[in-house]
Amino acid sequence: MKNEADIWSSVDRHAPDLIGLSDRVWGMPEICYTEYASVAEHVAMLKEKGFRITENVAGIPTAVIGEAGEGGPIIAFLGEYDALPGLSQEAGVAEPRPLPGNGQGHGCGHNLLGSAALLAACALKDWLEETGTPGRVRYYGCPAEEGGAAKSFMAREGAFDGVAAAITWHPHCFNEVAPALSLANTRMDFEFTGRASHAAAAPHLGRSALDAAQLMCTGVQYLREHVPQESRIHYSFLDAGGVAPNVVQAKAKLRFAIRSPDLPGMFELNERVKRIAEGAAMMTDTKVSMSIMSAVSNLLANTPLEEAMQANFERLGPPEFDDTDRAFAAKIQATLSAGDISSAYRGVGLAAAETPLCDFIVPRDTKREPMIGSTDVGDVSWIVPTVQAHAATLAIGTPGHSWQVTAQGKTPQAHKAMTWVAKVMAATAQDCLTDPDLLTRARADLDARLAEAPYTCPIPAEVSPPIQPRPEAA
Repeated sequence: MKNEADIWSSVDRHAPDLIGLSDRVWGMPEICYTEYASVAEHVAMLKEKGFRITENVAGIPTAVIGEAGEGGPIIAFLGEYDALPGLSQEAGVAEPRPLPGNGQGHGCGHNLLGSAALLAACALKDWLEETGTPGRVRYYGCPAEEGGAAKSFMAREGAFDGVAAAITWHPHCFNEVAPALSLANTRMDFEFTGRASHAAAAPHLGRSALDAAQLMCTGVQYLREHVPQESRIHYSFLDAGGVAPNVVQAKAKLRFAIRSPDLPGMFELNERVKRIAEGAAMMTDTKVSMSIMSAVSNLLANTPLEEAMQANFERLGPPEFDDTDRAFAAKIQATLSAGDISSAYRGVGLAAAETPLCDFIVPRDTKREPMIGSTDVGDVSWIVPTVQAHAATLAIGTPGHSWQVTAQGKTPQAHKAMTWVAKVMAATAQDCLTDPDLLTRARADLDARLAEAPYTCPIPAEVSPPIQPRPEAA
């Protein structure tokens, strides 16, 4: 019979080691496909905890799988450890104070994410060994969630095939079962090629790639009125053709992020944006080449797993923060706007309260106004029944991808929340192996959602992950 207290005690035993891992990864922030030091830390911890290790997963040198147990269903914990550019920040300081170095920082809390997922995996491994229960636990160390879609590449290569359930979490302002709300997202590059010429003496001989890029942006601007309102289209100039205005620019390159509420809608929207690029090239007598850099699917919900996780939230109760935790969170809140805080509460469907830290559990049935982004966990959820938690590592109102997230990445409140959510995840995994019907219902729920639109990986087979060289080989 299930005994949550035993698996929760196991989480507590391993917590000091995994908190140490989280802090070390915080101190070596590495961005998209450069996470060589971070994955080495995870590999070392997996070895120390007795997992069987598979490196270079899906041909990605910064991806790893650790497995333990024999026979039975496979339960996966998904971890991440990539950082973001431009978000360097001293820990535990409630004012902008970047650290010397490359400017990178854990502004999304992935140092905590991977460590807590591995902490839950360690606890489930102990329980499997102590009880002799058939089953396998896998920890997936996944790089490049921030724009690199590593899980999508891993999914395309079959890394998640055969997994019975996948469990993960994300640092947040609130404690809750994360709603399965995300946008499918393609990052696509458009490179225009024209003909250089003297812009004054021979403009008629030139064909401006910059004009083509600007016309494409204008076309997409008009498109925005005629797409589902949840869709999003963003862009950046990767190459504006140079700095000399007296030269007709022969090259220009744009990157578009094209988001849609679901995968079929994203495929359709991609084609519409492509046609605008082709039209811009025709109008300017230039050529355009198009290439996908990365893409992710929208999240699919799984009601049976979400209900099981909610029950574990309620059995465990909220994390126990102290006055010191609340005092620092209040200092962080003082750096935020009233809009930041009210928007956070609207996102979970609750009225604002006078507390800097979430010391309660959000009900599943709130009517919320979520701010929806994208994640490569979405691709896993189309293959494997998947559930995700949020845990309050952050002061309420902390915006994602901010220096305030980095500042809170090593705080006692973050350590408490990551340990707490590991208990929720471990107990949910335990449910999957002790309730004979849960995995069956979870799979049936996923199959029903796939009935009308089976999974198609949004990354074409010919596209490879943009793997970066090891620093010493650069």
